[in-house]
Amino acid sequence: MVYPQEDHDGSPGGDRGDGINVVSLASWSSTVRGGDAGAPNVGSGFMPLDTGNVPDEFRAHPDWKDPVPSIADAATLGEGLRRTRIASGQSLIELSVETRVHARYLKALEEGAFSDLPSRVFAIGYVRAYAGALGLDEQLAVERFKRESPDATVPLQAPVGVAHEDMRRNSPRIIAAVAVLAVAVVGWNVFQRVSLMRAPAPSDIASVPESWSLGQVPGQEGVVSIGAPRPAPPDQTTPALYITPGLETQLTGLDPADPATIAAAAASAPPVQAAFNPRGAIYGASATASQVVLQARKAGALVVRMADGRVLFARQLAAGEAWRAPAGLVATVDVSDPTAFDVYLNGEHGGALTGVLTPLSQLNTRAQALARAAAAQVAVQTQQTLNTASTAANTAAAGAANGRVGL
Repeated sequence: MVYPQEDHDGSPGGDRGDGINVVSLASWSSTVRGGDAGAPNVGSGFMPLDTGNVPDEFRAHPDWKDPVPSIADAATLGEGLRRTRIASGQSLIELSVETRVHARYLKALEEGAFSDLPSRVFAIGYVRAYAGALGLDEQLAVERFKRESPDATVPLQAPVGVAHEDMRRNSPRIIAAVAVLAVAVVGWNVFQRVSLMRAPAPSDIASVPESWSLGQVPGQEGVVSIGAPRPAPPDQTTPALYITPGLETQLTGLDPADPATIAAAAASAPPVQAAFNPRGAIYGASATASQVVLQARKAGALVVRMADGRVLFARQLAAGEAWRAPAGLVATVDVSDPTAFDVYLNGEHGGALTGVLTPLSQLNTRAQALARAAAAQVAVQTQQTLNTASTAANTAAAGAANGRVGL
């Protein structure tokens, strides 16, 4: 570093009258850069030693640039930006091209019209780019912008660390209050339990009162008697079916009061079989499309295979569950236990299965034969009833005719 030197020889060149010879900025720059006096660069990389009082010979240098004023010295951010731009001699159009920010946004920053700027993120970027292009401190300009245009969407918050410090300072008091409250609650519960505890004491009743014993009350006998049972009330109040006297005899020619007629009807009537009673789930065909029903008397496996080997139905049936066989189906019934399944033909019990494998066509044939036999029997009985009624009517008509002739 080269400092100002005293001139002891009294030469007039550069003597300011106080005995000090000021070294020019060009020679100082040459000395610092190794004696290269032909390449002084004042404005590009060096600042004057005294920015408040710069000699005219330094200002006359072609590379001289005045120092950029600080953004903090201006009253507002916009004023500082505008003053710096005017001092630099650049226009808004030139700075717009350099910063790639529209000129109207740069003008809004200078005028403080922050409401004309886009979103806050872009506005901060514009401030940073504008300050950098003018040679100002970018971070200082951004902080100035945030102070002058606070973000209304962010609520004010307490300084970080205040609540934490308060919590640390008040933690012993809070812990002590919680502990006292817990001890008070526990103590109150213990006191209540202890106060309710009583030692067992003998009963105050020394003897059983006489009025409590049966037979000691005057007028009450010692033996309790129970009367005869009464009949149960009727289950329903529906009156008995009314039958017109003589109507059945006239239609059928049989007297229902005659014991011989009742015995003959009982002898000719077929025995009544047990009807199918569903006691669980019913699988297979519907009731109108089936004449054969297999019902499980106890749990057992039932598999129905088609003639080509396909399985039509396979299930482990529980007691009471049943399967209806479709009419006209050619298949084989395979069961685990024949005695575990009852066969119902046309709704009436037809016995148990005879074997493990039973052709379904055999059961359908039996059901059809029983249906035809029942239909034939009903037809015969109907015809007999009609013949008897016709004979009785003819006899009555003949008797009436003979009575009229006799008169």
